[in-house]
Amino acid sequence: MCGRFALKTPVISLRETMRFDNIPSCPVRYNIAPSQDILVVRQVTGRREGQMMRWGLIPSWAKDPQIGHHVINARAESLADKPAFREAFRRRRCLVPADGFYEWQSGNVNRRQPFFIRRTDGQVMTLAGIWDPWVAANGQAILSCSIITVVANATVGAIHNRMPAILEPSDADRWLDESLCLADLLSLLRPPAVDVLEAYPVDRQVNKPDEDGSACIRRIDIDPTGKLELF
Repeated sequence: MCGRFALKTPVISLRETMRFDNIPSCPVRYNIAPSQDILVVRQVTGRREGQMMRWGLIPSWAKDPQIGHHVINARAESLADKPAFREAFRRRRCLVPADGFYEWQSGNVNRRQPFFIRRTDGQVMTLAGIWDPWVAANGQAILSCSIITVVANATVGAIHNRMPAILEPSDADRWLDESLCLADLLSLLRPPAVDVLEAYPVDRQVNKPDEDGSACIRRIDIDPTGKLELF
């Protein structure tokens, strides 16, 4: 799964590389957690738009918005069939920029060890996502989204069995293509080659959502006793 990620690249740079027209208010974040607003890029009447949305999909038909707390990820294998995902998959796909994401590994120490996973080339990841609008009985409107996950590649698989679906630039264009059939869309959702990503341990401070500084992604060393040392 993907339960935390970082986006430290300024929105001005993202606007240029991901080709959206507007400049949404998107602060630098090192420890983004579910239920918080995240930046997504969607296609609107033929152009790309950057939009802040709540992380945790609330299907348009949902009676209770709290369902979003349980729908932060959407498994690629069930996108076309699961009621919470299928309409958004067909009509409301989006891109989620990230400089990296966190996963936790169980080991010989008493607590689970967090790892930060990023591209080896230093580029921003483009994660596949879906979004949905939800309107309450009182008229309150919420835009929300989920990040799609796939079976992990070998790099991430040593830590966790699932990972976000990472799109290459050409695949990102196709993911937003409104004319693409479902089979072609599903073919884009695959784990990257093993050399695309690197993973390294980080301090357990990232376990707390209110910890949100550059120290969250700082590489640490782990010795056999479980003690942590900064590189």
